[in-house]
Amino acid sequence: MLEKLAKVSEISREEWLDYRREGIGGSEAAIIVGLNRFGSPLQLWADKMGLRKELEETEVMRQGSDLEEYVARRWMEATGKKVRRRNYIFRNTDYPHSIADIDREVVGENAGLECKTTSLYNKSDFENGEIPPTYYVQCQHYMAVMGYDRMYLAVLVLSKAFYHFCIERDNGEIASLMEKESAWWEEYVAGDSVPEPDGSDGDDALIRDRFPDSDGGEVFLGMRTQDFEELSELDRQIKELTIRRDACKQAIMQDMGEASKASALNGWTATWKQQLTTRFDSKALKADHPELYQKYARVSDTRVFRYKKEK
Repeated sequence: MLEKLAKVSEISREEWLDYRREGIGGSEAAIIVGLNRFGSPLQLWADKMGLRKELEETEVMRQGSDLEEYVARRWMEATGKKVRRRNYIFRNTDYPHSIADIDREVVGENAGLECKTTSLYNKSDFENGEIPPTYYVQCQHYMAVMGYDRMYLAVLVLSKAFYHFCIERDNGEIASLMEKESAWWEEYVAGDSVPEPDGSDGDDALIRDRFPDSDGGEVFLGMRTQDFEELSELDRQIKELTIRRDACKQAIMQDMGEASKASALNGWTATWKQQLTTRFDSKALKADHPELYQKYARVSDTRVFRYKKEK
């Protein structure tokens, strides 16, 4: 059964974010199945637990919101169909951990419309009738929550193109997706587990934001022994590969001599040219004008991670 959690037009952005923490939304579904390159399970977990700083609205987010009406209008012009707003955050009691805030509902059909705005850099994602996996999963998620037979996807590539697609309901994929979303929620949000970091810059920033200071204490991490071993081995390989990479580069540079450009078989080219760089000499400033240096010097305070194996 479909239930309404909140009317979007009657709540603030802060309240909207609070409601979003009550379940997994359509744009988050692809994170659960590892198909969203812009988010990670750890970041999603931190969002749901209220442990992550709320991101301020970016220009990309603002444009996507402002152009939603235009994208919907373009889709209606292209298809001859009509849409309406629902303006609610929905939850389906069959899938209590999943929620939906759809852009539009199609009049006269058991279907919804998802409106997207993207940049020219992503144009190739939609060529040849292809649908990015992130959007496909999002639409299947909405069909699960809303009970739709299909979702329409309208995509505006800014200043370049307009695409629209029809995605049919796949009950098998929906069952698998809902099972994964429920299991993830029970393990990490309702339970006491924490997702493993994925090595992304976002996860690194999140961990540093959560633990900016050290208390001088010590913990025993016996369960992380394998991570220490793997970290050491990976650093060894990186060092070895760095030496090999630099040797290849040096061999090319040596044979280039004074030439500015070189070419090889299979289309390879290289350039070696002068490049002027201006750097600020802080040591000279400190020596010649110590008072001025002290006036503008800033001390940074950050936690530095190091490791070693005790003998």
